[in-house]
Amino acid sequence: MPAEAAVTTGLIEIIRAASGAMTSAEQRVGKQILADPPAVLRSSVTQLAKAAGVSPATAVRFCQTVGLRGYQELKLRLAAEVLGADQSLTDRVDAGADARDVTARVLQGASDALAEAAANVDGAELARIAEAARAASSILLVAVGTSAPLAADAAYRLTMAGLRANYLPDAHAQHVAAAQLDANCLCLAISHTGSTVETLAATRAARAAGAATAAITSFSASPLTDLVDVVVVGGSRETAHRIEALSSRLVHLSILDALFSLVVAARPDAGRALAATADVIVEHRI
Repeated sequence: MPAEAAVTTGLIEIIRAASGAMTSAEQRVGKQILADPPAVLRSSVTQLAKAAGVSPATAVRFCQTVGLRGYQELKLRLAAEVLGADQSLTDRVDAGADARDVTARVLQGASDALAEAAANVDGAELARIAEAARAASSILLVAVGTSAPLAADAAYRLTMAGLRANYLPDAHAQHVAAAQLDANCLCLAISHTGSTVETLAATRAARAAGAATAAITSFSASPLTDLVDVVVVGGSRETAHRIEALSSRLVHLSILDALFSLVVAARPDAGRALAATADVIVEHRI
């Protein structure tokens, strides 16, 4: 079905109408979506595929069959249709709403997301990443899009602690750098969905090169979690109504802050490295 049709017709209706021309596996994906559309908004492509009894590749192919570019567009379209376009894009903020009220609600949402993460993040897994970081001869951070600033900040802070950490803004450069890692290195991927093509490519390259791999993501099952040695999951409920909202990034940023603290606490020379960093930074203050 052409993409233009998907723009002008409700997605749920498109799925129903197109099911007769789908393969049996794609039909199972469609039935799973139709059975509980809001649940899809809280699921990764791997989780949807598992629920439907198909492979993640089949779930992605289903999205293309109904005229979408991929799973994230499916979630965006479903959010607009199930929750209403304005609601899905503005996080239930009405036009003309009081600015103080909107600010308070958004901050409360961020607070709730952080509290939920504090209760659910696996500290033992984060400790494993910290140990891998301390033992690595070099650390490569890989991320794109809204996860990129988090990766850049993490690389900078780990460098402050005396580790050799690097983040390259260009996705192709990340892929090349990942392929040149070795068994003494760590590749740390940051991805909300765990399904970003560029991040997956770099992580696969690092794994093929023999490097240790780890990820910070929002979903317990995704293509990324299937690739890496260690996973820390820090999701938030915002994914149910506002795809890629900032609260998930705040959670990931806080997890990276905890990772930095663990590294510093267990690294004997971290104090000296941080002191040297402070001396340099003083030169840039007035």
